[in-house]
Amino acid sequence: TAKRRNHVWTCCVNVVYDQLTVLRSPQYVTFREGQWPLAGEKVPDLVALTMGFSVQEDLDWPGLAAGSLFQRPRATALIAVRGVGSLDLPSNTSSYPLENPVPFTLDSVANTIHTLFAESTPVVLQLAPSEERLYMMGMANTVFEDLPVTLQQIRARLSQEGSVLHSLPLHSLSRNSEADLLFLSEVQVLHDISALLQRHKHLAKDQAPDLFSLELAGLEEIARRYGNDSPQFQDATKILASVLQKFADDVYGVYGNNAVVEVVTVKTFEAPLTRKSRSILESKQISNPGSPYNLAYKYNFEYAVIFNIVLWLMIMLALAVIVIAYNLWNMDPGYDSIIYRMTNQKIRMD
Repeated sequence: TAKRRNHVWTCCVNVVYDQLTVLRSPQYVTFREGQWPLAGEKVPDLVALTMGFSVQEDLDWPGLAAGSLFQRPRATALIAVRGVGSLDLPSNTSSYPLENPVPFTLDSVANTIHTLFAESTPVVLQLAPSEERLYMMGMANTVFEDLPVTLQQIRARLSQEGSVLHSLPLHSLSRNSEADLLFLSEVQVLHDISALLQRHKHLAKDQAPDLFSLELAGLEEIARRYGNDSPQFQDATKILASVLQKFADDVYGVYGNNAVVEVVTVKTFEAPLTRKSRSILESKQISNPGSPYNLAYKYNFEYAVIFNIVLWLMIMLALAVIVIAYNLWNMDPGYDSIIYRMTNQKIRMD
């Protein structure tokens, strides 16, 4: 029994949860210290709120404090790392456990930026090198015109001068392994994005916020090839942790300490349908005028704004009618009205 208790205690201690880590954030974006879990499907809502945008459903998560109404970050960078639950990042960062890590995208945030800042020049970049998935919007097509995005282009970049192969301590990693090359290719992409942003610092002064979303799967391939306890995996995690910290510092510096850099570390993504919640607002009877339950019509998240506008406008009109009626009731026709005054003078002349 004692051995079984010790075994169970050891298993409980060694559990490593997936994490959301905030590497950099401005002073007006406050993340509270604590171990509040965040649902994986709520990561896009968290990114939207940190950028000062509204979301359709309130985020009931105490880790993010209320931000400033007059300041918003000029850029947000989110890096999703697959294959590891946590990285050895600096202790002064804010980390939170991640629950139900389903695959997510920042398409909703990118659409919000495109809608609100259509006349400006935002930089939106979403990239997954392992899947060769790329989305650019705004000035990103100009800034990252020379960025290698396909695996063939990135591997060709590794053989050029100034690549990470000449600056990183590879140790047990090999240049001839496909899994190692995929990992090093993603590290090279982070290095090139940082270098291109340093070259186009003038875009950081634009009023439109920028968005960067990267998904890295090289560490997952190394774990699948060598195992989690292999020296290759250990060396790769150390390299990635230092590269991510440098990338966060570079982005934070380019945008004048007005950028949020977050890292999501996920061992494996779960199927997106394993935990699907159904809201009562999805009921067909809500928008059905012939519903026998007398339910209200469906409304969107702008209802509160419209309600306040209509309410205070009605109050102002009602007060205006009361003031006008009061003054008309107490008016002296012979003194205040020009009509009666002219009539009296005409009678006297006659």
